[in-house]
Amino acid sequence: MTNDVTRDWLGDPEAPPDPVRAARQSAKPALPKRFYKEAGIAQAEDGYRLVLDGRPARTPARRYLAVPQVALAEALAAEWGAQEDVIDPARMPLTRLVNSALDGVAERRDAVVDDLAAYAGTDLVAYRAGDPARLVAAQGAAWDPVLDWAHDVLGARFMLSEGVMHVTQPAESLAAIRRAIEAVESPTALAGLHSMTTLTGSVLIALAVLRGRLTPQEGWAAAHVDETFQAEVWGRDAEAEDRLGRRWREFEAAARGAALSA
Repeated sequence: MTNDVTRDWLGDPEAPPDPVRAARQSAKPALPKRFYKEAGIAQAEDGYRLVLDGRPARTPARRYLAVPQVALAEALAAEWGAQEDVIDPARMPLTRLVNSALDGVAERRDAVVDDLAAYAGTDLVAYRAGDPARLVAAQGAAWDPVLDWAHDVLGARFMLSEGVMHVTQPAESLAAIRRAIEAVESPTALAGLHSMTTLTGSVLIALAVLRGRLTPQEGWAAAHVDETFQAEVWGRDAEAEDRLGRRWREFEAAARGAALSA
């Protein structure tokens, strides 16, 4: 196995880590051929490792691809086992999420928490349309239960704004959301929360999915009330639908990874 991408996934104990090379290689359009027969897991001192033909896989930064939860490790192995002639990272959102958790979130936890907490100040669900009435009603039906849950369970009360006019949220509410984010201990769960938040523009929706108040499907639908309304009025665009489908798969994988790592 001489392919650089392969070495970055499986690891080369005689070579120093080179995450820059790994990132550059993974961005190339040519996909590496599947080089293993079987994907599985093996218990080790750092948890459950993904193994390919018995050899431990590694992240782009050359850490062992290992997680504490056996169910999450099995899901990773299933994702690798589902690859066919080539290894396509686009079809491996759970692996990419765990790589992000191990190579980035685990060492930058405070920065990730800060980034997530900042979303609460401009959360999607606090900014409402003034018209038409049907859109106003759709936003209320999708978003008011999220705000009620944030108030009742997280202790955070949010002010609403019409249009894009900024509204300053109560400091105690922002602090409550930050505490909820800080309570997420698993790096994979925190990476999943971050992914769901950036994909929707709402840390409140992401927290509701993480805590089980919303299913991933409900959370995704709530985050896309405006797009759904526009599609009903103007029709659906195939390219936009394809792009939305890819983003949904990322969101679903983030939700699944977070749930499996809890």
